[in-house]
Amino acid sequence: MEDLLAAVGPRLRRIRRQRGCTLAALSEATGISVSTLSRLESGHRKPSLELLLPIAQAHQVPLDELVGAPPVGDPRVRLKPVRHGETTVVPLTQQPGGPQAFKMVIDTSRSKPEPRTHEGYEWLYVLSGKLRLVLAEHDVVLKVGEAAEFDTRLPHWFGSTGEAPVEVLSLFGPQGERMHVRAQPRRKE
Repeated sequence: MEDLLAAVGPRLRRIRRQRGCTLAALSEATGISVSTLSRLESGHRKPSLELLLPIAQAHQVPLDELVGAPPVGDPRVRLKPVRHGETTVVPLTQQPGGPQAFKMVIDTSRSKPEPRTHEGYEWLYVLSGKLRLVLAEHDVVLKVGEAAEFDTRLPHWFGSTGEAPVEVLSLFGPQGERMHVRAQPRRKE
């Protein structure tokens, strides 16, 4: 039992660092002081449910992952779909901050453009159906296997063409971070 408890601190530190989270940010998210979090990670404070539950919630991980419980049964992550108007959204990432991944199923009824702007950067990939994308002065239809990426500060809207529902994978960076970097073309000599 002591070995299990001793492994919690390094695991907490690893999970926090994997998520690019500072002690100060985690403190703000959990209400636990920076010094208590630091002592937990270094093993100078014994973990308790009172401390581990808010940390698990902030990192959006099961408590089992924080304490190193052995995996039992099915390894699949079971994420819950959320309905937003005419779109069903399934979050595919569980960590806060940074780029987020979603699978979206957009109903046929979402076919009237209502362009909006906000901070961020988005990448879309069409899994099935046809996606209508209105981006600034562009109005394009993406088919299965096609992708688009854009700065969400440009007026944009996407939805069904009205023919059938559309399934889309979306990667969204809330701070405007790009999803991938393109190599620059080689200069001719």
